[in-house]
Amino acid sequence: MTAGRGTALVRPGPALRAAGRTLTETLRRELEEAIVKGTLAPGDRLEENDIAQRYGVSRTPVREAFRLLGADGLVELKSRQGVVVRKISIATLIEMFQVMAELEGLCARLAARRIAPAQLRDLEAIHARLTAAGRESDVERFYGVNQEFHELIYDAARNAFLAEQVRQLRNRVAPFRRRVTYKPHRFDKTLVEHAAVLAAIAAHDADRADVLMRDHVNLLGDDLVDFVAVWE
Repeated sequence: MTAGRGTALVRPGPALRAAGRTLTETLRRELEEAIVKGTLAPGDRLEENDIAQRYGVSRTPVREAFRLLGADGLVELKSRQGVVVRKISIATLIEMFQVMAELEGLCARLAARRIAPAQLRDLEAIHARLTAAGRESDVERFYGVNQEFHELIYDAARNAFLAEQVRQLRNRVAPFRRRVTYKPHRFDKTLVEHAAVLAAIAAHDADRADVLMRDHVNLLGDDLVDFVAVWE
């Protein structure tokens, strides 16, 4: 695997196969995680033989994993260059964030109407853990717990198709979003915005939850300026 920033992806052999998943699906998730975390950067080339050797598998599940990643828009399958982690223009990324903001706003709207008491308690607990991660300036833990917060809202919306679409789009923008959104100096802003979304959902105020989540996810004002600066 040829990569611009290292290739420490490996959990080879029997450990690769997760319970209840095919080898192809498990490999796809491993590679997807590496792309989302930025271990594999946009423009990096994925070598079929190298990945097969690193993970101790045949080339068949590797090819199928590439196909699935291509269908999700995370890689490009080019005839001469092989498989490359997808690059996206800044204009396209901004458009993707706009769509993602609308989808996440709808999730929050539906969650405000449909969330179960146990889910609301779980959401409050997740926010408390996020606050603790922010106090410790733990970027990786903050990013992970932040994702849990959004995931629970997707589930609370009780619309499986919507959840599938927003997760797919989130994965496509994740490698780029991490470059600016989850830096220690941005923790306070995220926590304030999450607290407001949580309060709106707890109050079953669907309109307010929708607006707050859309503004939280979208690239507006200083967020957009920061994003463009980091991208360039």
